[in-house]
Amino acid sequence: MKFKFRTVWFASLSLLLLLLAACSNAASSTTTTPVVEGSNSSETATQVENTSKTSYPLTIENFTISGEGGEWKPKSQTFEKAPERVVANTQSAAEMLIKLGLTDKMVGVAALYGTVTPDVADDFAKIPVLSKDYVGKELVVGASPDLVLGRGDLFADADWGVGTVDGLNDMNIRTFLQTTNHQGTLDSLYNDIAQLGQIFDVQDNAAKFTESLKARVEAIKSSVADQSEHRFAYIVPATEDTITVSSMHNDTYQLDALSLLKLKNTFDGVQGEVSVEQLITANPDYLLLSAYAGSPDIDKLIQNLYANPALQSMNAIKNKQIYVTDFSQFWGYGYQILDGIEKMEQEMKANPIK
Repeated sequence: MKFKFRTVWFASLSLLLLLLAACSNAASSTTTTPVVEGSNSSETATQVENTSKTSYPLTIENFTISGEGGEWKPKSQTFEKAPERVVANTQSAAEMLIKLGLTDKMVGVAALYGTVTPDVADDFAKIPVLSKDYVGKELVVGASPDLVLGRGDLFADADWGVGTVDGLNDMNIRTFLQTTNHQGTLDSLYNDIAQLGQIFDVQDNAAKFTESLKARVEAIKSSVADQSEHRFAYIVPATEDTITVSSMHNDTYQLDALSLLKLKNTFDGVQGEVSVEQLITANPDYLLLSAYAGSPDIDKLIQNLYANPALQSMNAIKNKQIYVTDFSQFWGYGYQILDGIEKMEQEMKANPIK
């Protein structure tokens, strides 16, 4: 759903917001490459733990992207030293840096569409807010960053984009695109954290943070070990009175996280638009949607879904199984997705399917 979703998402969201958004070289350089998805995550963590200091210059293998919906292509970034002035293009990316102990390195954040995680709220309040909505290149460059990082699909020359990777690099601004946003999985998250640990020379913090996340993942799996698999469908909250269904075809990161709860995408393998008729016929066990700052009235949307005569045959409607996630948690492509999964697991246990 990544780019299909973003097309629908930005179309509706823009209207709403207008109205209210490695090798170690024997010389002096180091090169790291992303961990291949599906590789042994524990081995990755061990490698990070065994590397206590970064040797600069450091070259990181990352990506560039050719505007909205464009192709991701490998592009390396070389750091002569640890970045000192960082702009995060989303709230969730900024929160991740806080977790790594890098609050004082941030000179800007944007896209405040969700609730700030309580344990980082005090530090988050110290970061200058460039825009509560998606931020444009002018404001980003105006903050004089030496690194811009975050969601890859926001690296574009558009009102909502921070500028292209190539354009920022030409201004001697390094970039880091979260790989969770590109055919990502939870392993991609662990790899992003490991690379950020190397870039900022905070490998110990990165390793400890990753291990804490892996422990949470195992706890979630253990909690639902005896449960059966269920199917869900995702509703895009475009308006309170319409039903917009996403196939989530490209949203591998979200799907990987949801699989921890033994939730399977009803429209797995489906590309393109999904009609209401298809939704009714597929008859998912759960309906999921996300709330964001400036979103339609979510409570009213849920009421309308439950009251819609056309949906009354659906299991999710009959059994009152609609769940809401925080936008930043679910679509921020960061560690916060585990917060959303844990909350959903608790709510589902409190409201079991009868």
